Amino acid sequence: MKRELAETRGTIKAEKRGAERKPEKRILECLSKVAPGTDLRLGIEHIIKAKTGGLLVIGNSDEVLAVTDGGFLIDCKFSPFKLYELAKMDGAIILNEDASRILYANTQLIPDPSLSTLETGTRHRAAERTARQTGALVISISQKRDVVSLYFDGLKYVLEDIRVVLAKCNQALQTLERYKNRLDQVSANLTALEFEDLVTLFDVTTVLQRSEMVLRISTELERYICELGTEGRLIEMQLNELMGTVVDDHANLIRDYAVSDSPKRIKEIRDTLEQRRPKELLSLSDIADILGYPTDVNLLEYSVSSRGYRILSKVPHLPVSAIENMVKHFQSFQKIFNADVEELVRVEGCGPGRAQSIKDSLRRLNELNMLDKYI
Repeated sequence: MKRELAETRGTIKAEKRGAERKPEKRILECLSKVAPGTDLRLGIEHIIKAKTGGLLVIGNSDEVLAVTDGGFLIDCKFSPFKLYELAKMDGAIILNEDASRILYANTQLIPDPSLSTLETGTRHRAAERTARQTGALVISISQKRDVVSLYFDGLKYVLEDIRVVLAKCNQALQTLERYKNRLDQVSANLTALEFEDLVTLFDVTTVLQRSEMVLRISTELERYICELGTEGRLIEMQLNELMGTVVDDHANLIRDYAVSDSPKRIKEIRDTLEQRRPKELLSLSDIADILGYPTDVNLLEYSVSSRGYRILSKVPHLPVSAIENMVKHFQSFQKIFNADVEELVRVEGCGPGRAQSIKDSLRRLNELNMLDKYI
């Protein structure tokens, strides 16, 4: 009967969880479902206040239905108060994938008992094993401790009080501002050196190190903002303003200075940097090694040249395709910067108007960086 209900409503099966999905993306996805301002979070808060406890399974895939037994078929539209009333009964409540309908209540979860778990309580053990076996998001609400635990993809995430999350969020935002200011300084210095063709590997790895740190802090902030839900809108606006073009500049910086700029190699470099621990990022030599340079070189004396992706991305109204053609044609930023309009026009898709615009924009960027350097 359960399978028939799933088929008649055309239920979307739960996606297979695996390496193709980054853990952080999955965390944000799960947190967004229980964030303040959502009906599901309101229902969870009602259950906490009533101190009844609860066990919620988000998803009705075949894997989920296979580990449930008994209970009552509800199949009604979700509402916080219905969830609160149904939680008074023992057993789990099964919701559909987007938590818009309540499908079953008072069901017994019978996951594989051989699955490992560190939990001690019956409800939490069932929640973790069900999440491991089915790939669904399972929410366990403690009856006595007012603790809400999310289980998904072999992970456990405990929701914290909004005031605690806000305090952490503000602290992370202040840290991000300090790191972003430092990143702006070293980035401006690198840009000035690129115009003068005086870049060393030390300058490049310093900017890459700082931008990676900024990205990690922003990722942590995104998690807090997602957990805050409607309470985090103002912080989200501040984060967006602070980050600006950091993500794009980070990607373009790697493309500018990686020994090999093939798409596969660039992806490998970005993935490797993401996997490095914070302490490992302190070594500029390791970052140079990730980019493909020898490990025994003196970073302060090893000269390198930019391909031009990062600076050309700052030229107004210059499409990505034009940047790609420009870099492919000239191979280095210095050649692009020193080329006259006639030479730029020879690039595919670059007419006289666009060529003149590129020349003028690069000249203004150079002047601005010179002013910033000496003021």
